Amino acid sequence: MAGPLAGVRVVDLTRAMAGPYATMMLGDAGADVVKIERPGTGDDSRGWGPPFVGELSTYFASANRNKRSVVLDFKGEWDMGRLRELIRHADVLAENFRPGMMERLGLSEEALAELNPRLVGLSITGFGRGGPQGHKPGFDQIAQAEGGLMSITGPREGPPTKVGPPIADILAGMFGAFGVMSALLERERSGRGQWVRTSLLAGIVAVHTHYGTRWLMAGEVPTLPGNRHPSIAPYGDYQTAHELLMIAVGSEGLWRRFAPLVGLDPDDERFATNTDRVRRHDELERAMAPALRSATAEEWVRRLDGAGVPAGRIRTMDEVYDSEQVRHLGLVEVVNHATLGEIRLTGSPVTYSRSRSRGSTAPPLLGEHTEEVLRGPG
Repeated sequence: MAGPLAGVRVVDLTRAMAGPYATMMLGDAGADVVKIERPGTGDDSRGWGPPFVGELSTYFASANRNKRSVVLDFKGEWDMGRLRELIRHADVLAENFRPGMMERLGLSEEALAELNPRLVGLSITGFGRGGPQGHKPGFDQIAQAEGGLMSITGPREGPPTKVGPPIADILAGMFGAFGVMSALLERERSGRGQWVRTSLLAGIVAVHTHYGTRWLMAGEVPTLPGNRHPSIAPYGDYQTAHELLMIAVGSEGLWRRFAPLVGLDPDDERFATNTDRVRRHDELERAMAPALRSATAEEWVRRLDGAGVPAGRIRTMDEVYDSEQVRHLGLVEVVNHATLGEIRLTGSPVTYSRSRSRGSTAPPLLGEHTEEVLRGPG
């Protein structure tokens, strides 16, 4: 068996990032993901660049490993017939069209349930179904703003800042994939499919965690924290001799090990408890500064590791992908692309103790597998 989802067929009508990320996760787990693309241009993200490597958009490559590409024209009667046949034999259908598009294609939930009662459907939208914002298209930065994430991201003096990666898209994709897996498991008991729905807005709100309960339970509106943790100290970035260092003193035990390293008495009444340290963070930072600035970040990582205190440098992308730990975890994969030869991709972050991996396949050329898929059963 190659992955726990080996034998599961996914018909993927998604494009851009949220939907493709969800179906890539299913493909990583062994599902056969058939990506349906429009003639000529295919997925929008095929044209998002620079950078391109040859004609391959690195953006497209980031969310489309482990898939087969089939070109079908939704305006063509024959092509729509083939699509319905693929859906008839599929386990999962994923889409992230604007609300109403599936109905216009004759692929309403009711029609699909009649076509394939065991079908698990995934629908990802920008702001969910219905409500005053349900009609709005889903774009990552808009969801980060509307979902409050930008209000708690950025330097303390502002302005609000988006998260670097398209995190609203990615979260919607992750929650969508989780929902599909749950629905597939339930189908084993009931024998029936169902629809899984999520949105960019829902994904952002779901990960507010303590920022959300700070408002919901304590009535406090969180403000921009910068790199400080709003409830734990010291926990954030601190200046060393040459560069910033991230330090996370997340318990009283860690504080008692950390304080002597920066010349502080752990029982100093100013900083004796976490609450004291959070309230006096500026004073604490000034007290720590002379020691921290006396050595490099690398030296401090060695000292703190030796004491069991979590710390890390702020690494650039090239440093991350060249690190021994990332290579050890198999997070870089070399795959063969149809026109480019060997390329490097980010690998799946999940491994299984019994279900061996089939090894990743490269992002497909547009329509690369049309003939192969359409001539096969289903």
